Amino acid sequence: MPSTMTKAPLQVYLRQDQMDSLRSLAKRQGVSLAELVRQGVDQLLISSPIANDPLWDVVGLGQSEAGDLAANHDRYLAELEIEDNRDAA
Repeated sequence: MPSTMTKAPLQVYLRQDQMDSLRSLAKRQGVSLAELVRQGVDQLLISSPIANDPLWDVVGLGQSEAGDLAANHDRYLAELEIEDNRDAA
């Protein structure tokens, strides 16, 4: 699945057997080694959905009266900063 998105370079060290197998597979599929690696990364990301990331367990741990906290978190943080500065003065 070639992409027109901007690509970033990445240097990876593979074992010789991995390189040999990738070269053979790339030749059979008629794609570059880089494209094969991109496809492999895509498959890894698909098989490890973000919803299964334990980091998401922190969502909802806090409580707030503000119903728009997600949308206006920057404003609320700025207000807290202003209050803290007033208290410190």
